[in-house]
Amino acid sequence: MLRLRCSILAQILSSHSASPSPELWRLISAATPAISPSPSFAVEEYLVQTCGLTRAQALKASAKLSHLKSPSKPDAVLAFLADLGLSSADVASVVAKDPRFLCTGVDRTLVPVVSGLTNLGLPRPKIARLVSLVGRFFRNKSVVPKLEYYLHLFGSSDNLLRALKRSSYFFSYDLERIIKPTVVLLRECGLDDCHIAKLCTDKPGLLITNHERVLEMVACADGLGVPRGSGMFWRALKAAASIRQENMAAKVDCLKNTFRWSDAEVGIAVSNAPQLLPSSKESLQRKSEFLISELGLEPSYLAHRSMLLTYSVEGRMRPRYYVVKFLRENGLLKRNPGYYTVFNITEKIFMGRFICPHTEAAPYLAEDYAAACREEMPARFIFT
Repeated sequence: MLRLRCSILAQILSSHSASPSPELWRLISAATPAISPSPSFAVEEYLVQTCGLTRAQALKASAKLSHLKSPSKPDAVLAFLADLGLSSADVASVVAKDPRFLCTGVDRTLVPVVSGLTNLGLPRPKIARLVSLVGRFFRNKSVVPKLEYYLHLFGSSDNLLRALKRSSYFFSYDLERIIKPTVVLLRECGLDDCHIAKLCTDKPGLLITNHERVLEMVACADGLGVPRGSGMFWRALKAAASIRQENMAAKVDCLKNTFRWSDAEVGIAVSNAPQLLPSSKESLQRKSEFLISELGLEPSYLAHRSMLLTYSVEGRMRPRYYVVKFLRENGLLKRNPGYYTVFNITEKIFMGRFICPHTEAAPYLAEDYAAACREEMPARFIFT
């Protein structure tokens, strides 16, 4: 009966486009005190039957909820989460990670937190996503000022949610003692706010990295010849964060051997595309075989245009190469474009320049190109 009441109230609340008022949520809280606590309330069964946990998860979680004598507070929390828009799977995930979330005061904590986040401009679907990602941190009112700072730091709620999906650990650290001093250090090392947002979105763990390690990464970026304040410096720091210092020399040697570069050419290539450093040996080898062995490009050419080496052979370069070769062999090109142009332009420009103008002369070209991007070889792209 209790769960039925909570379900009905949640349906009523879901009809409101704005955040539910504290008065309405008090109806949920007030719906339960009249019911005497049941000494036989089976927490483990509740977690399985009502919250959707597996038996193993419920057994582990129930140890943290042994004090519960009735489902009144958990029912209110579940109704709140359902109204917020969390799916059954999301609710199960939240409860499995943090069983004590079910003991959070709806009126005292959850409603004020949602109201505060709404005032920051977060729509309810993103608030629901936030609950799924940060779990236990959401049941503390301090989440609102933290979110306000992080929204400014990451530049948008989408960036913040992407960072939290990669790692939510930074969310538990003290802003004043840990996070803000790290951000100040990054600014002192030549990063502007835009590049700090990009770097921390991709590498959120950097926010809680000790300062000595951050300075090591900065020194590594300096050593790669990437100037501070340049648009590539954040990428150099990202690359340095992905590779242990003792492995850096081996990575540089791998690039030299794979692309037959001199020391100077490696420096040029990495300074232009520092994201090459974390690439696997197998990936680099495939690119060398395609660009040098198959297309005949010179190593020095690639060193000065190393952004080419950040693109996928199978998903980008080879399909575009097939298109251009098809057009050339069928006399449909007025001029012969360079490979750097063909591979480097955006997909929209490539389609507009090499696909769309030839729909009459080559009606299957777009279809064949799409197939090649899926690593399927169209018969028309088999050249003799």
